[in-house]
Amino acid sequence: MILDTFRLDGKVALVTGSTRGLGQGAAVALAEAGADVALLDRGDASDTARLVRATGRRAHLIRRDLVSATPGELAGAVDETLAELGGLDILVNNAGTIRRAPAAEHSAIDWDEVLAINLDSVFHLSQAAGRHMIATGRGRIINVASMLSFQGGILVPGYTASKHAVAGLTKALANEWAAAGVTVNAIAPGYMATDNTAPLRADEDRAASILARIPAGRWGDASDLQGAFVFLASDAASYLTGAVIPVDGGWLVR
Repeated sequence: MILDTFRLDGKVALVTGSTRGLGQGAAVALAEAGADVALLDRGDASDTARLVRATGRRAHLIRRDLVSATPGELAGAVDETLAELGGLDILVNNAGTIRRAPAAEHSAIDWDEVLAINLDSVFHLSQAAGRHMIATGRGRIINVASMLSFQGGILVPGYTASKHAVAGLTKALANEWAAAGVTVNAIAPGYMATDNTAPLRADEDRAASILARIPAGRWGDASDLQGAFVFLASDAASYLTGAVIPVDGGWLVR
């Protein structure tokens, strides 16, 4: 039955940036589809763990600060997932941050922190997870890209650079690992009602201009991405790799 190919029973996922927002939504969706979930965050993801366990699945908390974590420490998070949950089938690189400033004033510290979280951690976690997945002959890596994987944006040069790079890295890893049974895809959320977009939503003129361009006529939320996460993690997407899929209410086609 086709619906059975969307099930994740017996699978283990690792989700970054999982305390709230899109990461929490992804973790809960994967659990509802049958997966146990490791939750990696620098903050306390206990609330997400509670929601995962309420589905009957296991949750394991891993504390890492992606600004300062070394490649070895990120590989250690993969090892911890394997040890505590007995496997790793799905990696969701969701954690992200943004710094807003004119390019001429964008500080080196802001640049480095944005790239560390949005790009460096994606590569190092994917590399560590990928080694395990290649050895087992199966795996799903799902990166979170952005509308700014396609566009330049305003006042966010570091974020835009990182999200363009995530799209490119997704394609590069997909090329290398597809023959080993490992798919690598990305979801590009549109304008979502998250902490990252709070300043935009607080600016009446900017919020109005954004909404005027979205054919769906509203900001998205975490639930709008849950189906895409489950699909890309499942056997239903076994022949899909290297894709960057917009979930944007029509923003890009406007």
